Amino acid sequence: MSEQSTDLRETVRQRYAAAAVKVTEGGTACCGPQPVEVDENFGSTLYAADERDTLPAEAVAASLGCGNPTAVAELREGERVLDLGSGGGIDVLLSARRVGPTGKAYGLDMTDEMLALALANAERAGATNVEFLKGTIEAVPLPANTIDVVISNCVINLSVDKAAVFAETFRVLKPGGRIGVSDVVADDALTSEQRAERGDYVGCIAGALSFAEYRAGLEAAGFTGVEITPTHPVADGMHSALVRAVKPSVADEPGDSAAATDACCGVTSCCTSDERTTDPSTTAAEAKAASGCGCQS
Repeated sequence: MSEQSTDLRETVRQRYAAAAVKVTEGGTACCGPQPVEVDENFGSTLYAADERDTLPAEAVAASLGCGNPTAVAELREGERVLDLGSGGGIDVLLSARRVGPTGKAYGLDMTDEMLALALANAERAGATNVEFLKGTIEAVPLPANTIDVVISNCVINLSVDKAAVFAETFRVLKPGGRIGVSDVVADDALTSEQRAERGDYVGCIAGALSFAEYRAGLEAAGFTGVEITPTHPVADGMHSALVRAVKPSVADEPGDSAAATDACCGVTSCCTSDERTTDPSTTAAEAKAASGCGCQS
């Protein structure tokens, strides 16, 4: 990582550490925690009142996002969800309620102060199906193919290596898994210099990708079905947007030899120790011979 990238990451970390400290210290005051100061395009007002009312005040006060990714991720009972840059935990706690006791919600953050706040919020909420992890969104500390849905709320634009974020997101998702992200996206006509003129990096503006860059980055990582839908402006030519995409299932991946062989051979897991015929009355060899499949072993 370059010295400039390291400096940017540290600046981001300090900004969000300070926000967590402000909320934590406010929670001990007589009037309760005060929201971190953001304009009307960011923060807890982007969540429905009935959602905010179910959460600890400290989780709501620490909300700094530009949208509500849990509202578009279509979370289902029993799913495993990962929130990139989970902050005070608002989206993790909302996700945990949606996936229920048979599911699990992970939050990933690099800031100790935010992690401490999120853990305290989970305890206040009585959430038992959540886990917060320390790390960066460019190097997710989870195994491959273990997550059903990845969400994030105005954090990917803060990354100094967005290609790594997209690659890691693709890696941890199960085949057929999906993303539902809120992020700041720039008009394609805006140069990097023009984006920087509209706001600073830690303010979620200067580091934003354009619509075309975002789509190209996701597709380069392997995602399909990319949809980027602007929801409201956050600066001139800059938008909060909902980003959806899917990691192809194995059968959908182009050039997948196992899928192609299964289709022609009438067996599953063809040419592996787990191969089985789709017709239990025939053997694998008989099925392959009958189909004319080139894989006869």
